[in-house]
Amino acid sequence: MRLFLLVAALAFAQKPPPPPVEEKLPGTPPEQPLAFSHKTHVTAAKLKCQDCHTMSGEGFQAGIPKESFCMGCHVAIKKESPQIQKLASFAKEKKAVPWARIYRVPDIIWFSHSVHAKDKGFACDTCHGPVGERDVLFKEKPTNMTSCMACHAAHKASNGCDFCHASQ
Repeated sequence: MRLFLLVAALAFAQKPPPPPVEEKLPGTPPEQPLAFSHKTHVTAAKLKCQDCHTMSGEGFQAGIPKESFCMGCHVAIKKESPQIQKLASFAKEKKAVPWARIYRVPDIIWFSHSVHAKDKGFACDTCHGPVGERDVLFKEKPTNMTSCMACHAAHKASNGCDFCHASQ
């Protein structure tokens, strides 16, 4: 019986890991509460990612600008636009626009925008694609474990489990 258990355990240990989950890319653009063109803001206003998507605290997330920040320009620019009027309502009520997320990593992943962008100098489009060329956003770069590990390997960063997965 012991021999059978040993053989079964060895056979199980030799079993290859399951294949990675395939991401269907490009993703379908989610419906957003306001029409927003990154292309217009990057091209016309010459904004950079960090101008709107600041990193507070330890920089785990790149933030979404407050509606009052957007209204800093839109109090005068395109203020008659129905979309800007809707934005102005959010700002007046001090409510966040309920944007649909495009990119998300699972909660079990430790990921810091600050480490990748500020410390290591990766451009935002490395992971997010050429957002500044888009009128409508969609997921165009994978954020699965396979793609992250490939990037880590290419840049000689650790691929140890506890490097990205919280051990708590």
